[in-house]
Amino acid sequence: MPSIRRLLLIAPLSLAVAGCGILYKQPIYQGNLLEKEAVDQLRPGLSKQQVLGLLGTPSVADPFHAQRWDYAASERTNRRGDVEIKTLTLHFENDRLVSWEGEYFPEQDLELARKTVRQFGPNLPREKEGRRR
Repeated sequence: MPSIRRLLLIAPLSLAVAGCGILYKQPIYQGNLLEKEAVDQLRPGLSKQQVLGLLGTPSVADPFHAQRWDYAASERTNRRGDVEIKTLTLHFENDRLVSWEGEYFPEQDLELARKTVRQFGPNLPREKEGRRR
């Protein structure tokens, strides 16, 4: 019987703590995280292939607006689940870049790379000096 009493005490307490937002929730990034250096290289007259080389594939490919590319990204920033969304829109004419507008997360890719190396880098397996393939 003591184990059932303990379970009846621990279960509601665990649910209360989990539901009140005390637990840490990691920021979540989704979509296109664009490098600032790549966006800075945009200029009118670039071909679609050149833009693909700089920014990668757009997150929104609209078949009805083939001359418009949207690079969308979102970031969940806090425990409540608030989401910030930014979109960089590129406009083409005759498959050449004409203009662009909107916002993006300019330093997010660098921040994520630093966090990844800091979190997982020391734990990655390393090759020994004498063993090379």
